[in-house]
Amino acid sequence: MLPAVVKLCCGISYPHLRSAAGLQRTAVAVIGHEVSRQQHWRNLQQQTLEHAHLSCDSGPSLDVVAKKEHVFLEQQGRDAMRAALEMLEHPEGWEVEISETNGDRICSKLMPDARKVFRLDVVLDANMEEIYELLFVQVEQMHQWNPNIHRIKVLQHAGPETRVTHEVSSQMAGNLIGQRDFLSVRHSLRTKSCIYLAGAATQLESCPPQAGYVRAEDGPTCIIIQPLRGESRRSRFTWLLNMDVKGWLPKSIVNQSLPRAQLEFIRHLRGRLAGMDTLG
Repeated sequence: MLPAVVKLCCGISYPHLRSAAGLQRTAVAVIGHEVSRQQHWRNLQQQTLEHAHLSCDSGPSLDVVAKKEHVFLEQQGRDAMRAALEMLEHPEGWEVEISETNGDRICSKLMPDARKVFRLDVVLDANMEEIYELLFVQVEQMHQWNPNIHRIKVLQHAGPETRVTHEVSSQMAGNLIGQRDFLSVRHSLRTKSCIYLAGAATQLESCPPQAGYVRAEDGPTCIIIQPLRGESRRSRFTWLLNMDVKGWLPKSIVNQSLPRAQLEFIRHLRGRLAGMDTLG
Protein backbone atom coordinates (compact mmCIF):
# COMPACT_ATOMS: atom_id res chain seq x y z
CA MET A 1 0.00 0.00 0.00
CA LEU A 2 2.85 2.38 0.79
CA PRO A 3 5.11 2.23 -2.31
CA ALA A 4 2.91 4.47 -4.45
CA VAL A 5 2.71 7.10 -1.71
CA VAL A 6 6.46 6.92 -1.11
CA LYS A 7 7.32 7.35 -4.80
CA LEU A 8 4.82 10.14 -5.29
CA CYS A 9 6.02 12.15 -2.32
CA CYS A 10 9.70 11.64 -3.10
CA GLY A 11 9.08 12.63 -6.71
CA ILE A 12 10.97 9.63 -8.09
CA SER A 13 9.15 8.92 -11.29
CA TYR A 14 6.67 11.71 -12.04
CA PRO A 15 8.52 14.80 -13.40
CA HIS A 16 5.79 17.36 -12.66
CA LEU A 17 5.47 16.33 -9.04
CA ARG A 18 9.20 15.84 -8.61
CA SER A 19 9.68 19.56 -9.19
CA ALA A 20 6.68 20.59 -7.13
CA ALA A 21 7.39 22.52 -3.96
CA GLY A 22 7.32 20.67 -0.70
CA LEU A 23 6.57 17.12 -1.81
CA GLN A 24 9.98 15.73 -0.94
CA ARG A 25 9.84 17.34 2.49
CA THR A 26 6.50 15.69 3.22
CA ALA A 27 7.50 12.14 2.29
CA VAL A 28 8.35 11.03 5.82
CA ALA A 29 5.23 12.65 7.26
CA VAL A 30 2.93 11.04 4.69
CA ILE A 31 4.46 7.62 5.24
CA GLY A 32 4.08 8.05 8.98
CA HIS A 33 0.43 8.97 8.59
CA GLU A 34 -0.26 5.92 6.44
CA VAL A 35 1.57 3.54 8.79
CA SER A 36 -0.32 4.97 11.76
CA ARG A 37 -3.67 4.66 10.00
CA GLN A 38 -2.97 1.11 8.92
CA GLN A 39 -2.18 0.18 12.52
CA HIS A 40 -5.30 1.95 13.74
CA TRP A 41 -7.40 0.10 11.15
CA ARG A 42 -5.96 -3.27 12.19
CA ASN A 43 -6.59 -2.52 15.86
CA LEU A 44 -10.14 -1.39 15.18
CA GLN A 45 -10.81 -4.45 13.04
CA GLN A 46 -9.52 -6.74 15.79
CA GLN A 47 -11.61 -4.99 18.44
CA THR A 48 -14.68 -5.27 16.22
CA LEU A 49 -14.16 -8.97 15.64
CA GLU A 50 -13.62 -9.60 19.35
CA HIS A 51 -16.77 -7.66 20.19
CA ALA A 52 -18.73 -9.60 17.60
CA HIS A 53 -17.42 -12.90 19.01
CA LEU A 54 -18.45 -11.98 22.55
CA SER A 55 -21.90 -11.02 21.29
CA CYS A 56 -22.43 -14.09 19.12
CA ASP A 57 -24.96 -15.69 21.47
CA SER A 58 -27.43 -12.88 20.97
CA GLY A 59 -26.37 -11.94 17.44
CA PRO A 60 -24.31 -8.91 16.35
CA SER A 61 -25.44 -5.61 17.79
CA LEU A 62 -26.12 -2.53 15.71
CA ASP A 63 -22.96 -1.01 17.18
CA VAL A 64 -20.85 -3.92 15.88
CA VAL A 65 -22.45 -3.70 12.45
CA ALA A 66 -21.79 0.04 12.30
CA LYS A 67 -18.15 -0.42 13.31
CA LYS A 68 -17.65 -3.05 10.64
CA GLU A 69 -19.14 -0.73 8.04
CA HIS A 70 -16.93 2.15 9.17
CA VAL A 71 -13.84 -0.05 8.98
CA PHE A 72 -14.81 -1.13 5.47
CA LEU A 73 -15.44 2.46 4.31
CA GLU A 74 -12.15 3.73 5.75
CA GLN A 75 -10.28 0.97 3.99
CA GLN A 76 -12.16 1.67 0.77
CA GLY A 77 -11.10 5.32 0.98
CA ARG A 78 -7.45 4.40 1.55
CA ASP A 79 -7.56 1.92 -1.33
CA ALA A 80 -8.95 4.64 -3.60
CA MET A 81 -6.10 6.95 -2.65
CA ARG A 82 -3.50 4.24 -3.26
CA ALA A 83 -4.95 3.37 -6.68
CA ALA A 84 -5.21 7.03 -7.75
CA LEU A 85 -1.64 7.78 -6.69
CA GLU A 86 -0.42 4.76 -8.64
CA MET A 87 -2.05 6.22 -11.76
CA LEU A 88 -0.37 9.58 -11.15
CA GLU A 89 3.11 8.27 -10.41
CA HIS A 90 3.67 6.70 -13.83
CA PRO A 91 4.72 9.30 -16.44
CA GLU A 92 4.17 7.11 -19.47
CA GLY A 93 1.15 7.65 -21.68
CA TRP A 94 0.09 11.16 -20.61
CA GLU A 95 -0.91 13.40 -23.51
CA VAL A 96 -1.81 17.09 -23.38
CA GLU A 97 -5.53 17.70 -23.91
CA ILE A 98 -5.81 21.40 -23.02
CA SER A 99 -3.16 24.02 -22.31
CA GLU A 100 -4.41 27.45 -21.26
CA THR A 101 -2.49 30.74 -21.48
CA ASN A 102 -2.69 31.14 -17.69
CA GLY A 103 -0.76 27.90 -17.18
CA ASP A 104 -3.74 25.61 -16.50
CA ARG A 105 -3.11 22.25 -18.11
CA ILE A 106 -5.04 19.02 -18.59
CA CYS A 107 -3.44 15.77 -19.70
CA SER A 108 -5.09 12.44 -20.36
CA LYS A 109 -4.07 8.80 -20.29
CA LEU A 110 -5.80 5.78 -21.79
CA MET A 111 -6.19 3.04 -19.18
CA PRO A 112 -6.17 -0.74 -19.86
CA ASP A 113 -9.98 -0.84 -19.74
CA ALA A 114 -10.04 1.73 -22.60
CA ARG A 115 -11.29 4.48 -20.30
CA LYS A 116 -9.51 7.84 -20.28
CA VAL A 117 -8.44 9.51 -17.05
CA PHE A 118 -7.65 13.22 -16.88
CA ARG A 119 -5.04 15.07 -14.81
CA LEU A 120 -5.49 18.78 -14.24
CA ASP A 121 -2.59 20.93 -12.98
CA VAL A 122 -3.25 24.51 -11.91
CA VAL A 123 -2.09 27.12 -9.41
CA LEU A 124 -4.73 28.65 -7.13
CA ASP A 125 -4.54 31.92 -5.22
CA ALA A 126 -5.39 30.37 -1.87
CA ASN A 127 -3.68 28.38 0.85
CA MET A 128 -4.18 24.67 1.41
CA GLU A 129 -6.54 25.11 4.36
CA GLU A 130 -8.95 27.31 2.41
CA ILE A 131 -9.17 24.80 -0.44
CA TYR A 132 -9.52 21.85 1.94
CA GLU A 133 -12.30 23.64 3.81
CA LEU A 134 -14.32 24.15 0.63
CA LEU A 135 -13.78 20.73 -0.92
CA PHE A 136 -13.98 18.47 2.14
CA VAL A 137 -15.24 20.15 5.31
CA GLN A 138 -17.96 22.22 3.61
CA VAL A 139 -18.69 19.79 0.80
CA GLU A 140 -22.46 20.04 1.37
CA GLN A 141 -22.29 23.75 0.47
CA MET A 142 -20.62 23.21 -2.89
CA HIS A 143 -23.85 23.87 -4.80
CA GLN A 144 -23.76 27.46 -3.51
CA TRP A 145 -20.75 28.31 -5.66
CA ASN A 146 -20.78 25.59 -8.33
CA PRO A 147 -23.94 25.68 -10.48
CA ASN A 148 -23.08 22.27 -11.95
CA ILE A 149 -23.92 20.70 -8.57
CA HIS A 150 -27.58 20.40 -7.61
CA ARG A 151 -26.88 19.07 -4.13
CA ILE A 152 -24.41 17.07 -2.05
CA LYS A 153 -25.44 15.33 1.15
CA VAL A 154 -23.13 13.66 3.66
CA LEU A 155 -24.87 10.39 4.48
CA GLN A 156 -22.33 8.87 6.83
CA HIS A 157 -19.14 9.69 8.73
CA ALA A 158 -16.68 6.82 9.01
CA GLY A 159 -14.05 8.50 11.15
CA PRO A 160 -12.84 12.12 10.94
CA GLU A 161 -11.18 11.68 7.52
CA THR A 162 -13.75 9.48 5.76
CA ARG A 163 -17.33 10.17 4.76
CA VAL A 164 -19.95 8.91 2.33
CA THR A 165 -21.72 11.47 0.14
CA HIS A 166 -24.60 11.43 -2.29
CA GLU A 167 -24.15 13.97 -5.07
CA VAL A 168 -26.61 15.03 -7.76
CA SER A 169 -25.44 17.08 -10.72
CA SER A 170 -27.53 19.89 -12.15
CA GLN A 171 -29.62 19.60 -15.28
CA MET A 172 -28.14 22.38 -17.38
CA ALA A 173 -28.52 23.39 -21.01
CA GLY A 174 -25.49 22.43 -23.05
CA ASN A 175 -24.49 19.63 -20.66
CA LEU A 176 -23.85 16.77 -23.09
CA ILE A 177 -23.49 14.16 -20.37
CA GLY A 178 -26.77 15.04 -18.66
CA GLN A 179 -27.85 14.78 -15.04
CA ARG A 180 -26.11 12.13 -12.94
CA ASP A 181 -25.98 11.08 -9.32
CA PHE A 182 -22.99 9.67 -7.44
CA LEU A 183 -22.64 7.69 -4.22
CA SER A 184 -19.02 8.06 -3.13
CA VAL A 185 -16.67 7.48 -0.24
CA ARG A 186 -14.38 10.48 0.30
CA HIS A 187 -11.12 10.18 2.20
CA SER A 188 -8.56 12.81 3.22
CA LEU A 189 -4.93 12.63 4.29
CA ARG A 190 -3.31 15.74 5.76
CA THR A 191 0.28 16.62 6.52
CA LYS A 192 1.86 19.94 7.46
CA SER A 193 2.73 20.71 3.85
CA CYS A 194 0.38 18.62 1.70
CA ILE A 195 -3.26 17.53 1.59
CA TYR A 196 -4.65 14.56 -0.33
CA LEU A 197 -8.35 14.09 -1.10
CA ALA A 198 -9.37 10.74 -2.59
CA GLY A 199 -12.68 9.25 -3.63
CA ALA A 200 -14.37 6.25 -5.19
CA ALA A 201 -17.84 4.91 -5.85
CA THR A 202 -19.41 2.91 -3.02
CA GLN A 203 -22.71 1.29 -2.11
CA LEU A 204 -25.18 1.75 0.74
CA GLU A 205 -28.41 -0.14 1.24
CA SER A 206 -29.97 3.10 2.43
CA CYS A 207 -29.18 4.85 -0.88
CA PRO A 208 -29.87 2.59 -3.86
CA PRO A 209 -29.99 3.94 -7.44
CA GLN A 210 -32.91 6.33 -7.75
CA ALA A 211 -35.51 6.70 -10.47
CA GLY A 212 -34.85 9.62 -12.76
CA TYR A 213 -31.05 9.56 -12.40
CA VAL A 214 -28.27 7.67 -14.09
CA ARG A 215 -25.90 6.61 -11.31
CA ALA A 216 -22.35 7.31 -12.46
CA GLU A 217 -19.23 6.00 -10.73
CA ASP A 218 -16.43 8.29 -9.63
CA GLY A 219 -12.94 7.05 -8.90
CA PRO A 220 -10.49 6.02 -7.89
CA THR A 221 -9.74 9.73 -8.00
CA CYS A 222 -7.45 12.06 -6.09
CA ILE A 223 -6.71 15.75 -5.50
CA ILE A 224 -3.29 16.86 -4.28
CA ILE A 225 -2.95 20.32 -2.72
CA GLN A 226 0.45 21.72 -1.80
CA PRO A 227 1.84 25.20 -1.18
CA LEU A 228 3.77 26.92 -3.92
CA ARG A 229 7.38 27.37 -2.88
CA GLY A 230 7.94 30.69 -1.19
CA GLU A 231 4.29 31.74 -1.56
CA SER A 232 2.10 31.06 1.46
CA ARG A 233 -1.03 32.37 -0.27
CA ARG A 234 -0.82 30.21 -3.42
CA SER A 235 -1.18 26.45 -3.90
CA ARG A 236 -0.48 23.90 -6.59
CA PHE A 237 -3.60 21.87 -7.29
CA THR A 238 -3.42 18.50 -9.08
CA TRP A 239 -6.65 16.62 -9.81
CA LEU A 240 -6.94 13.13 -11.25
CA LEU A 241 -10.45 12.74 -12.67
CA ASN A 242 -11.48 9.14 -13.25
CA MET A 243 -15.17 8.75 -14.00
CA ASP A 244 -17.52 6.24 -15.57
CA VAL A 245 -20.59 8.28 -16.52
CA LYS A 246 -22.61 5.16 -17.43
CA GLY A 247 -25.50 5.37 -19.86
CA TRP A 248 -25.17 5.02 -23.63
CA LEU A 249 -23.06 8.06 -24.47
CA PRO A 250 -20.33 7.71 -27.11
CA LYS A 251 -16.82 7.77 -25.65
CA SER A 252 -15.92 10.67 -27.92
CA ILE A 253 -18.54 12.88 -26.25
CA VAL A 254 -17.51 11.80 -22.75
CA ASN A 255 -13.83 12.39 -23.48
CA GLN A 256 -14.57 15.89 -24.76
CA SER A 257 -16.87 16.79 -21.89
CA LEU A 258 -14.87 15.65 -18.86
CA PRO A 259 -11.79 17.90 -19.27
CA ARG A 260 -14.06 20.85 -20.02
CA ALA A 261 -15.96 20.06 -16.83
CA GLN A 262 -12.67 20.20 -14.93
CA LEU A 263 -11.94 23.67 -16.29
CA GLU A 264 -15.45 24.79 -15.37
CA PHE A 265 -15.03 23.46 -11.85
CA ILE A 266 -11.74 25.32 -11.44
CA ARG A 267 -13.33 28.52 -12.73
CA HIS A 268 -16.10 28.28 -10.15
CA LEU A 269 -13.62 27.35 -7.42
CA ARG A 270 -11.48 30.37 -8.23
CA GLY A 271 -14.58 32.55 -8.08
CA ARG A 272 -15.47 31.22 -4.65
CA LEU A 273 -11.90 31.65 -3.36
CA ALA A 274 -11.80 35.20 -4.68
CA GLY A 275 -15.05 35.92 -2.87
CA MET A 276 -13.63 34.56 0.38
CA ASP A 277 -10.58 36.76 -0.04
CA THR A 278 -12.81 39.79 -0.53
CA LEU A 279 -14.83 38.98 2.56
CA GLY A 280 -11.71 38.28 4.57
